[in-house]
Amino acid sequence: MNKMILDRRELIRAAAGLAGVATLGSMFPAWAQAVSKGIAPTLGTLTGEDIALTVGHSEFTTGGKSGHAITVNGTLPGPLIRLKEGQRVRLSVANTLDEDTSIHWHGLLVPFQFDGVPGLSFPGIKPGETFTYDFPIVHAGTYWYHSHSGMQEAMGHFGPIIIDPAGEDPVVYDREHVLMLSDWSFTHPHQLMTRLKQSGGYFNGQKQTVGGLLAGKDQPLKDRLEWAAMRMDPTDISDVTGSVYRYLINGHGLEENWTGLFKPGEKVRLRIINASAMTNFNFRIPGLSMKIVQVDGQHVEPVEVDEFQIAVAETYDVIVEPTDAQAFGIIGEAIDRSGLVRATLAPASGMVGAVPKLRERPLLGMKDMGMDHQMPAVLDLSQPDTSADHGSMKMRDPANAPGVKMSPAVATISPMPADRVGDRPTGLENVDHRVLRYSDLKSLTPHPDTPAPSRSIDLHLTANMERYMWSLDGERLSERTEPLAFRHMERVRINLINDTMMPHPIHIHGHFFELVNGQDRAKQPLKHTVNVLPGGKIAIDLTADALGDWAMHCHMMFHMDMGMFRIVKVRHEEGAPA
Repeated sequence: MNKMILDRRELIRAAAGLAGVATLGSMFPAWAQAVSKGIAPTLGTLTGEDIALTVGHSEFTTGGKSGHAITVNGTLPGPLIRLKEGQRVRLSVANTLDEDTSIHWHGLLVPFQFDGVPGLSFPGIKPGETFTYDFPIVHAGTYWYHSHSGMQEAMGHFGPIIIDPAGEDPVVYDREHVLMLSDWSFTHPHQLMTRLKQSGGYFNGQKQTVGGLLAGKDQPLKDRLEWAAMRMDPTDISDVTGSVYRYLINGHGLEENWTGLFKPGEKVRLRIINASAMTNFNFRIPGLSMKIVQVDGQHVEPVEVDEFQIAVAETYDVIVEPTDAQAFGIIGEAIDRSGLVRATLAPASGMVGAVPKLRERPLLGMKDMGMDHQMPAVLDLSQPDTSADHGSMKMRDPANAPGVKMSPAVATISPMPADRVGDRPTGLENVDHRVLRYSDLKSLTPHPDTPAPSRSIDLHLTANMERYMWSLDGERLSERTEPLAFRHMERVRINLINDTMMPHPIHIHGHFFELVNGQDRAKQPLKHTVNVLPGGKIAIDLTADALGDWAMHCHMMFHMDMGMFRIVKVRHEEGAPA
């Protein structure tokens, strides 16, 4: 009798285990299953002219722990949407949540009423309602979709998009994989935000310590005292860190080891998308060089690198050519080095790529403060330093930014912001291998003959970290905030100036812009998101060719929600509504 009970219990446990495996498999769409032979037209993609999506509540498990997620068609990430340049698509989005939702088609050029920003381009999708997005597909590339409502993006509401070209693809490859990077917390994003409002450094567990000082690590005492007097922290790299985030590739954490298969000698295309809420990643595959062939969906002349930083909302397509039948670790390391995720590229399932040790976390320097690195910091925050030829060196001088509203949302103004388009990104300044710089990028095909910008505007990225306030030109978005107004087809140079000590990925909806990176104007790369390094500036040339009202914002979700957002209005020259 006891033996029968034991056997039945064992059977129940076994059945529960099998059910758990089945449930785990169903959490992921076909393209993101734990072992992938690669993306193919037959592999469970959503395609065609009519596509149905459902936004709802789901349970998500990683690292042996489960939590609440908001998903598309019940999976995290959402299904892969694969379309063809030149077709038309109707995407019906049903909302089964008890709150509003939306979908923004990140990087796709669509009519403004289908851009998916509630309160700006449409009213949002109410609970129980269905909204149909209907637009033509006018360009090819790697893109993604995500919610623009209620921090749902941080809870799993995102997925990849591939647009195949109408003609021949200039990128030659034998196999392709999508790699969707993301950050995940079992703590609700609204609670994370509350803690950041209480203390901007709440999640930073890597601050300098007395023990580190005695051990000769990090800054010497003199530098620490100077930075403390300026109320600045050189370890303040990321707002939300690995102390509360689990980092994922295709919804799989390090323990789950997502694996993409290859055959030695193949050209493998990796479509890499950063769908994180708050994390910039340093991406590398130790033992393999990567040839970058596309950035933000736009082709570039191939650039061979060993590592690159992918900011939130950017996409990079790379070609790798593994010749040996071995497992390679695909590494996404948070820029503050508080954690990483490892996936595997291998010739067979069951193989595991190596997990490297976390590298030493970076420290910010004078350049990240918007100061000349040869010049000492000025400790008096209220008085200008006129002893040098650089003008005012105090950290909040209106003379350095005449167009900025000196509100409580502005704690610092960079005294000497440098053009950092040719710099290695934060944390990769001193690694001993090839790192992508924006200045390396060159459009694969020359742009049509375009005129020089007719005017130039400065836009300052501003913040008060102690109060966790983020803004543009010192203004947080409100009903009274003046939009950026452009005439239809006007060419404008926008100088993005970062007065904070964090990088900001700035995204403009409805447009691609040319990144002014030292290349000839005809070969400047096209992007929809650009990462502006701390204390630096970067210039973009925008042709305002899309009529309507558009969003421009930092893609760090909490920065956007706290006010680093501006409306862009594109109108006919006579001022008629779009």
